[in-house]
Parts: sequence; structure tokens; C-alpha cells
Amino acid sequence: MADDMTLPSHPQPLSGNEMPRSGGVASMMRLPVESNPSALDACFVGIPFDLGTSNRTGTRFGPRQIRAESSLLRPYNMATRAAPFDSLRVADLGDVAINPYNLLDSIARIEHAYDRILASFCRPVTLGGDHTITLPILRAMCRRYGPVGLIHVDAHADVNDTMFGEKINHGTPFRRAVEEGLLDCTRVVQIGLRGTGYAAEDFDWCRNQGFRVIQAEECWHRSLAPMMADIRARVGRGPAYLSFDIDSLDPAFAPGTGTPEIGGLTVPQGLEIIRGLHGVDLVGADLVEVSPPYDPLGTTALTGANLAYEMLCILPGVQRR
Repeated sequence: MADDMTLPSHPQPLSGNEMPRSGGVASMMRLPVESNPSALDACFVGIPFDLGTSNRTGTRFGPRQIRAESSLLRPYNMATRAAPFDSLRVADLGDVAINPYNLLDSIARIEHAYDRILASFCRPVTLGGDHTITLPILRAMCRRYGPVGLIHVDAHADVNDTMFGEKINHGTPFRRAVEEGLLDCTRVVQIGLRGTGYAAEDFDWCRNQGFRVIQAEECWHRSLAPMMADIRARVGRGPAYLSFDIDSLDPAFAPGTGTPEIGGLTVPQGLEIIRGLHGVDLVGADLVEVSPPYDPLGTTALTGANLAYEMLCILPGVQRR
């Protein structure tokens, strides 16, 4: 475990003027790699996991490719003027060592890792991995903060009761989260849901729990900035978590994912959603379902890297210059 004194007061990404972007260690934004979350205010964490995937596997390679593409990013957000690395102590904690042969053991390993991260109130931005990983993260979040609000951006509601008889997979995390009391359902919003379903009332289960459901069709041909003002009001001032599935974006922009659905959000709309959460008490966030085998050029991972950086920029305590 690294000594806290090995890190500068505010670690910075390795500059492209110091080391060419094609070089250096492939950490997120080429940040220092740290093992001690107590030294940090926020961190990037990878979970190379796809044991819960129902069709196209490959998200176990997502964290690695997102980190590789993140070498193109620079420290300052020119749109919002956010300066996350001047404001917070941030590093890359590396990957959770999941068990590639056992889903339930992997879930337990993720919970243990996030209990440790959250013990010092470090705020994680997670690179997935399929959407199953959000369930153990929410379990750890609830132990630390109590039931949290949720902003869930996705093509799918992920509230199936079972898939092939299994209770835990990437199509069930938010059904389990409700059943386990991990969410404050009056403060849950789902954005971008669309496509075909197993039953006509699939999204009605969410509404019946008290979720605000915004289907993709409500987002077409419009800016989402006004909508985000309503969402901030609904989520309120309590602890909240952001879970962003890359398949919420239309496959024209993000083809490298396991369950693409046409008619999705644009990349600017994804940015509007994340930037529109500025001021919310985000205790963590994740970017899931990047599957590199389905986009070998890396466009989807590059988009994911940018969205994860935007999540960092809206964490509490980040100054705007």
C-alpha cells in the first residue's frame, strides 16, 4: 500500500508536453496509480467484468480501452471551466480483481473493494464492466450513506426479475436495488429508455416504484438542459449516484456495446445530462457497458473516457475557474 506522502497535494495527469500521448502508463488520463483510497478525494476504478452479460460479451476489456483512449484528455474543462485536479486529490486505483469464473464471488469482491473506498468518503468514478456491477456498488453506497437517489441513463430499465432464472445479471440490478432498500425511489430518474420489451408494461414497473421515467422519444430533437433543472429538483440535496450505460447513446455514436438500441441519445445530450447534475451531492458514478470487440477503432471507449471525465468535473468540491 502506498504511503500518502508519495502523492503530491493535487496529483495532475501526465502532460502531453512532458510525455507523448502514445507513451506513459495507461492509467485513466495518465494519472498516478494509487492503492490507498484514504489519500484521495475522488478516484477512477476499473471493474473488468462481463459475467452478467446476456448476449455480446466483451465489457471485461472496457476499462483497459477507456484508459487507453483517455490519454487524449487534458486537465481543464473548457466548456464548464471545471478544474477537477486543482480542486481534488484524484488518482487511478486500478482494477477490482474480480473472479472471472464466478459471478457471485465477483459481486462479493466488488462490494468489499467499495466498502474500503467509501470508508474514507472517497468518491469513485467507475469504469465498467457490464451493468451488473452497479448492484454491489449500490450495496456499499447504502451501507455508507443510506438509501441514495439515482440518475440512471440507459436504453434499458434493467429491472427484470430474472433472466434465464438468474436473479443477478446486467438486466436486473435496479430491481434488486429496490428490493434491498438501496434506493430512495422518490429520488430516482431513468433517462433514455427505449426499444422493444418483453411485455408492454415493462417500464411501468419503474413508474410504480415512484421512478421518474424519461423515454428516449421525449428527448428527441431538443436540448436536455431545461429537463435537467427538473431532475436536479427531484433528486434534491441528499446523496445521489449516477449510472451511465453507454448504450443510452445511439449506436451511431457508440456501437461498441453489448445491447445497442436505435433512436438513442446524442453525445451532446449525454454531456447535457452529466453537466446538468452540477450541484447534486454525487457520492459516486459509473460508466458501463463499453465493449471494445464491437468497436475496435475505439470511438465508443473515447466517448466513455470523456463522459467519465465529465463525471469527475461535477463532483462536489470541484472549482470552476
